[in-house]
Amino acid sequence: VLLQDDRFVGENNVILKPKVYEACMNMDSALLKLLLADEMLKSHFFADVDGMLVFDKIKFSWVLESREFLPDSYTLFRNKIGLADKNNNLLSSKNDVSLVWPYKDCVLEGGQTKDDQKRDEVFYNEILAPDEVSRLLHPKVFSNAKRYTPDGVEEIDRIDEDDNLIIKGNNLLALSSLLKRYEGKVKCIYIDPPYNTGSDSFKYNDSFNRSTWLTFMRNRLEIALGLVAKDGWIVVHVDDNEQAYLKILCDEIFGEENFVNNIAIRDSHASGLKLAHKEKTIIKTKSYMLVYRKSSLSKINPCYVEREDWDTHFNRIIVEDENGLKLQSLSDKFKREYNRQDFVVDKSSLRDGDFRSFIEHYKEVIVQSTKEIPLEIKEKSLQNRDKVIVYETSEGVRSYAYNGRRLSPLTRSFWNVSISDLPQEKFAKLICDFWEHIDFNNSQNEGGISFPAGKKPERLLGTILKMFTEQGDLVLDFFAGSASTQAVAHKTNRQYVGIEQMNYIEELLIPRLKNVIDGDSTGISKEVNWQGGGSFVYCELMEQNESLVTDLQNAETSEEIQEVLSKAMLGGALIPSVIPEELRSNMDGFVSLSLEEQRRLVMELIDKNRLYINLCDMDDEDMAVTEKDKAFTRSFYGLDKGDN
Repeated sequence: VLLQDDRFVGENNVILKPKVYEACMNMDSALLKLLLADEMLKSHFFADVDGMLVFDKIKFSWVLESREFLPDSYTLFRNKIGLADKNNNLLSSKNDVSLVWPYKDCVLEGGQTKDDQKRDEVFYNEILAPDEVSRLLHPKVFSNAKRYTPDGVEEIDRIDEDDNLIIKGNNLLALSSLLKRYEGKVKCIYIDPPYNTGSDSFKYNDSFNRSTWLTFMRNRLEIALGLVAKDGWIVVHVDDNEQAYLKILCDEIFGEENFVNNIAIRDSHASGLKLAHKEKTIIKTKSYMLVYRKSSLSKINPCYVEREDWDTHFNRIIVEDENGLKLQSLSDKFKREYNRQDFVVDKSSLRDGDFRSFIEHYKEVIVQSTKEIPLEIKEKSLQNRDKVIVYETSEGVRSYAYNGRRLSPLTRSFWNVSISDLPQEKFAKLICDFWEHIDFNNSQNEGGISFPAGKKPERLLGTILKMFTEQGDLVLDFFAGSASTQAVAHKTNRQYVGIEQMNYIEELLIPRLKNVIDGDSTGISKEVNWQGGGSFVYCELMEQNESLVTDLQNAETSEEIQEVLSKAMLGGALIPSVIPEELRSNMDGFVSLSLEEQRRLVMELIDKNRLYINLCDMDDEDMAVTEKDKAFTRSFYGLDKGDN
């Protein structure tokens, strides 16, 4: 467009950016006419205000000054990691701040399919590449749909409203495809994303590893927010490496006012090899869960865990004789009843089976003394010293008073500690923001599969789902991994959607859920009386050129890389700006590149928007989508009901 104005063109048709910039700042009419004549430029650089078009010269000047003519990713933000105010100035402290990182204004696809795999990613800029971003996030076609039941597996061409769902494919693209079906319906999202430790699954060839990770997370969380119900929850598991950065990012996306807590979880102990570094660092034994609500409508179900130590304030028991009610020493009553004269009641007493049975039997009359008491009851009690007074609260609860103080019974410290709806009342305490009750050491073989690195205990997921959901609610985990979230949701009668792009989905996730259907006895199964049953649907994002990327990643020689490039050219899989004839005429330069440089260049040349088939292209004969896959896809998006 700019080449049409001779003022902006120098030798060899080079755009004179200073001239264009000056015209922009002066609101040059000729420049504005050029921009208005192009519909795409008009839509991106002009805003309609009450029927008048207003030129956004700030956005245009940034585009002008960006590295838009270079082949690498470009960004509005400084190539630094830090904090910035609304003018993108770095600062050390301020009340209203936002994270700044390279590529913040971009979309990172994240197409890794193996744990040990690094993949060069192209960042799609939301201002300079709007069409690419739009096509990238367009709903996709699904393929290979099947339903797993106790009777086996069957191919299907439709999905029902209450089906559990597992999707194999890129989780960014899968999330954007979920919006039409599940927008505003998910009660709880729990994710355990790669932690960006350098030793986990997040291995991308990018010099700004933190910025890559933040972009990766931001793209997914922004879409995920649209899936959450008005009374829903978002729980993100993370460790020290990115917790502080992720907290600020989540505040921006979900709203700082919707932050509820940062739960610390003891997930290991200071033992073994960890102790080898005790003189160099403070041993790490915890991870975190950032908890956000969707709105003030979100409500928590309080959860409890059985106490390990006896509360010695409960040192009296109410007994009755011919003179009425009176107080007696708890210790004396236990010793006499169990003939244990040497027993000492202290914090460790709960480890004794007899003592546990004793307090469970007498929990309604084992008491501690407290000050909080209605004034009229206090006065009555003081008039009847050394006598236990019985009264009813305004809620109709039977209560006791003694010498002007209220006697609080142990039964008020008994709560259901089960993560199921089956009552299991124990002497318990409220679960708050430090979780140390979950055993992470014996969870590696839960579900009948082995996943040594990163599997979360079913008890952890059970607590989360009980705290934030009810039976029948929809749960989403788009880093499904070994299917801990889905397994627990299945066993506790929650509907679920899981997304996983790693190739181990067929080695870990699917077998684990099949085991659940078949009556898996590990994890929380005993606690929730799991007997098996249920079903889930499996499907895949339908690939178009994803196989090219796989072949490129597996290529070990220059000849194999050139073969991938040749396939891409013949199949029309290159980005639109590349002319195949020009590429062929410059193959000598290509061959002179190192193997990794060749691989990186071909990766950048492949059109990422054609890795998967878009819904709008489903009926294109060249896509070769089967009638069964079309039927399932229409069913998924509700198109079989006439909802277009």
